[in-house]
Amino acid sequence: MVKKAPRRTAERILEVTLALFNRFGEPNVSTTLISAELNISPGNLYYHYPAKDELINSLFDRFERALNELLNAGDSVRDVEDAWFFMHSLFELIWEYRFLYRDLNDLLSKNRRLETHFQSVLKNKTRAVKSLLDSMSRAGSLQIDSREVDATATSMVVVLTYWLSFEYVRDPRHALEAENAQMALMRGAQHVLNLLTPYLEQGQRKHLIELVGAYNHLEK
Repeated sequence: MVKKAPRRTAERILEVTLALFNRFGEPNVSTTLISAELNISPGNLYYHYPAKDELINSLFDRFERALNELLNAGDSVRDVEDAWFFMHSLFELIWEYRFLYRDLNDLLSKNRRLETHFQSVLKNKTRAVKSLLDSMSRAGSLQIDSREVDATATSMVVVLTYWLSFEYVRDPRHALEAENAQMALMRGAQHVLNLLTPYLEQGQRKHLIELVGAYNHLEK
């Protein structure tokens, strides 16, 4: 039987760093802690990532690539069911890299590269949400005045971007623990899609209410 090749050290470092950042928050994780968790010397860590910002930037690059691939599916959304799945998928990815959103303002203030690149993230999110609105309009699932599209898309992106921060404020000790993931993701999807309620076709509005009701049942 052929043995699997060991994972490259650089990849292992990123995986462990992501887990630590997600668990404790990026400001609370030092390179010393990361090297200790990996059972490697600080010199070995610095060989691959000479500074903590390089770890952050590498994780952000992975997140941005996955996000852009997912956002491209926005123009295939036809109805509330599609939109629910799309939003839930977005929140799953955000959850996977939740340290970015938990500590977003702090990270942007300290990291110039993130400051500039996150502008692209916001633009791409907005573009995808507008594509979603256009696609649902063409499918007859909603009717929205063209003058309201920009404001509605922006509001949806605001919730997408700051939902986990709100979850954290609600319950700082437990909100971002793994066992709370599904409820947090469903609440996020619900609140983003609730912004579409005034524009939804009657049957689609009813279906959204049913989806939210099913989520509320799961939470109890």
